[in-house]
Amino acid sequence: MESKPVYVVSDIHLGAVPEQTERAFRRFLDHVAKNASFLLINGDLFDFWFEYRHVILAEHYRVLAALRDVVEAGVRIAFVGGNHDAWAGPFLRDTVGIELHEGPVEMALGGRRALVAHGDGLGRGDLKYRALKRMIRNPVTAGAFRALHPDWGRRIALLASSTEHKQSGDAAARGRAAFIEAWALEQMRADPGIDLILTGHAHVAGVLEVEPGRFYVNSGAWLNTFDYVVLPPGRGAPELRQWPG
Repeated sequence: MESKPVYVVSDIHLGAVPEQTERAFRRFLDHVAKNASFLLINGDLFDFWFEYRHVILAEHYRVLAALRDVVEAGVRIAFVGGNHDAWAGPFLRDTVGIELHEGPVEMALGGRRALVAHGDGLGRGDLKYRALKRMIRNPVTAGAFRALHPDWGRRIALLASSTEHKQSGDAAARGRAAFIEAWALEQMRADPGIDLILTGHAHVAGVLEVEPGRFYVNSGAWLNTFDYVVLPPGRGAPELRQWPG
């Protein structure tokens, strides 16, 4: 059994946050490298990420280097794509060393059987996004987007983003959180063997003990409140924390 905890974070939205927020996240990654056995990034690490064949967005190079440092320190990193960064590929996998997943996906986390999903398009919410999700993740659509100059691609993606207008705990966020929680509870009822469900997307952090030893956790958002989750070794209860900055 691992002697160090698992760390979980989501919704950092790098590229749409102030520089001091990115610096705080890099300090968090340095802490993870020293104190964690595993880091799960559950979607929307970037406000826009698209892997061109030979181009990486310059604004992310410091975080990418910090992530590589975490890997070289012996800490595994798994990344589940979100609605802002579903197009991860060989650079993150082979050069940075991150394990890539498309959610919902099962994985073993700290001795727990966990179901992990970013949360976009789940439950009864995100009706417009669900209609778009298949199209924007289609290989044909991705190929057409890749044909654009990266500067144009980034500009289009950021124009379409509403990240700067989202606040943790507003009515829209609470609505998204309720839809995702209802989906999670349905999954746990359908499969009693699931110990833990982890989501993000709603920007509303929470830990719910559904039954003794079984938890639903939304990791909140780094975007506004520097939320993250710690899964202690030995199947201890998930702990919701906020990075001091």
